[in-house]
Amino acid sequence: MTLSDPVRVFDDAPAVVGLDPALLAALRRAATDAGIEFVVNSGRRSPEYQAELYRAAVSKYGSEAEAARWVATPGTSAHVSGDAVDIGPAEARAWLSEHGAAYGLCQIYRNEPWHFELRPEAARHGCPPMYPDPTHDPRMR
Repeated sequence: MTLSDPVRVFDDAPAVVGLDPALLAALRRAATDAGIEFVVNSGRRSPEYQAELYRAAVSKYGSEAEAARWVATPGTSAHVSGDAVDIGPAEARAWLSEHGAAYGLCQIYRNEPWHFELRPEAARHGCPPMYPDPTHDPRMR
């Protein structure tokens, strides 16, 4: 298994158990209540792996500015800190898009419908508006 291999949200894999404990607990509650399998396509990442992903994105998209729309640097990635998770399959993403706020699980970027982060206040106030892409997120600066 590589760091990018998908695993289930209940698996004891580094990408899953390395997530922030509150995020992981919310994901597991949501998956249980949904009654469908949530797959972690990407969870906690090492800074080295994030750097590898970023370099590949620069190569693919032709510039750091364009790559930043899809992949954060190791110093800004919420995946490196264990605060973000990419969820699949489409059925799980659709369920989370509709019901995730009740668990504090919110989509953050409009261009990444698979990317969720914990926003505990969402259970009372709903998820905040999505950024068009990570370049609009002030945390990425």
